[in-house]
Amino acid sequence: MTKAKDIIECMETMRDEVQRRNLMRFFKTAPGEYGYGDDFLGLKVPQTREVVRTVEPDFPLSEVPQLLQNRWHEVRLSGLLILVAQFERQAKKRLVHDAEALRQRDDIIKLYLQYARQANNWDLVDLSAPKLLGGWLLLPTALGDKREVLDRLAASDCLWEQRMSIVCTWKTTRAGDPSWCLRYAEIHLHHPHDLMHKAVGWMLREMGNRVSMDILRDFLRQQAAVMPRTTLRYAIEKMPEVERRMWMKR
Repeated sequence: MTKAKDIIECMETMRDEVQRRNLMRFFKTAPGEYGYGDDFLGLKVPQTREVVRTVEPDFPLSEVPQLLQNRWHEVRLSGLLILVAQFERQAKKRLVHDAEALRQRDDIIKLYLQYARQANNWDLVDLSAPKLLGGWLLLPTALGDKREVLDRLAASDCLWEQRMSIVCTWKTTRAGDPSWCLRYAEIHLHHPHDLMHKAVGWMLREMGNRVSMDILRDFLRQQAAVMPRTTLRYAIEKMPEVERRMWMKR
């Protein structure tokens, strides 16, 4: 399959009505909920990954927008997973400074940013942003100031673009750099949405666990008294129970 329509037709034949109803409830698609308007075929993530494996690595980048703009959640996920696979192929250690690989990585990131709002549920963001944007933050680029790119996402009026700006720091944290996490955790600390409270707390927890608990404690000393309780609970999950109780009392 080298055409978007082939992937769409293939995935539509896999439709599962029972699983579809379950997913529609789980991803909060009712009126007034955060996923309102999202529509599902009823495929599990491993099924979507298997479809992607059958078309990778030869699927043309020019066909991906048709997947990203499709009505079906799982089809949009397939487009995002194709971008992830192609980006990671061009991010191999031997290709980090290769000019053609750099160009291809930047093309993928530009496409991802162009259609970022199509990743309109938390799983679509979390399965793509850390590996795409997070990976890009660690590599050479010709796209200019990386902080400006993330700042634009953070300042967006779109919840999903905002979430991208914080969850992508999972990758930089794993590389030992806490600065990206701390910057966007502070920017989003008082965000009104529970999904962002969880994302910020999750990234702070990972930063503390993988980089430095002392850096996390310094952040909490400044912010614990005013941050959302959900964010705080997520951030301190890897701490000893006695210390967790102490922070929650603040």
